[in-house]
Amino acid sequence: MDTIQHNKPGAMRTVIRHYAQMVFVMFLGMAALGLAAGWALGAIDSSWAELRDDAPAAMLLLMAATMTVPMAVGMRRMGHSWRVTNEMNASMILPTLAAIALGAAGLVDDIDTLLLGEHVAMLLAMFGVMVARPEEYSGHAHHAVAMA
Repeated sequence: MDTIQHNKPGAMRTVIRHYAQMVFVMFLGMAALGLAAGWALGAIDSSWAELRDDAPAAMLLLMAATMTVPMAVGMRRMGHSWRVTNEMNASMILPTLAAIALGAAGLVDDIDTLLLGEHVAMLLAMFGVMVARPEEYSGHAHHAVAMA
């Protein structure tokens, strides 16, 4: 069995396709769970806008959760191990924690700048995780792990 999938022709194209699928699931989940979170916030007389203005760290964490949870569920359904899934989760959570720290330290006061930086860092970190493990994302090695 050839486990070094990244040496095969087209492996990077497969990694990029897999990345695009994960980003799609992440944004789809963010829309669905973001809507549900908005309803839940409304039930306690709050809103995304109120969090944005009064508790930006809570907004950043909630937004990260709405993106990370569906991506993790999708990865597990595709047969990725918990270790690999948690590496990808970290690629989402660590930029969020960094954005919160920058805001809390007063280094970045503008929430739009924090959001932009957080999302760019998330997308780059996700791609970095995938490039660091091309054998995991360029073929179907993760399906073999799930079946074993």
